Amino acid sequence: MKTFKLVGLKVVKEEEQELVKNDILLKDGLIINREDDANTWLLEAYIPSEQMNFFESHREERDNIVLEATITKPSNQPAMLLMKIMSINTIGEDGNIVFLGTIVNQKKVQAESLLKKLMDDGLQGEQLLQAFKVAVEEEMSN
Repeated sequence: MKTFKLVGLKVVKEEEQELVKNDILLKDGLIINREDDANTWLLEAYIPSEQMNFFESHREERDNIVLEATITKPSNQPAMLLMKIMSINTIGEDGNIVFLGTIVNQKKVQAESLLKKLMDDGLQGEQLLQAFKVAVEEEMSN
């Protein structure tokens, strides 16, 4: 297992066909790569009590939550995770939430989204391939 410091946390939700990222005020946290066959990660977030209600409602519904976690230092690229709430605990005035889940391969998701958009635009065959290559090259140069 490998343990890392959690320095940023956002909840990612779809609202009106757009992804909206809501910052979670993080007092402290860690993320552990369990290095198991299922590629699971454990995330522990220590947050203010006023943000606990949001997570309580998701735990009751047993929904998966998409989180964007920044690991080790704020300048690192965030990792997208698909998590389930394992436990919620009150610690003094604050709360502790433990999540378990997997990292989502963002590049794969972005590529699939781009391909779907181009196909929805009516592109096929060689036109589709060329448009996809151009879009990928543009993305890589940014």
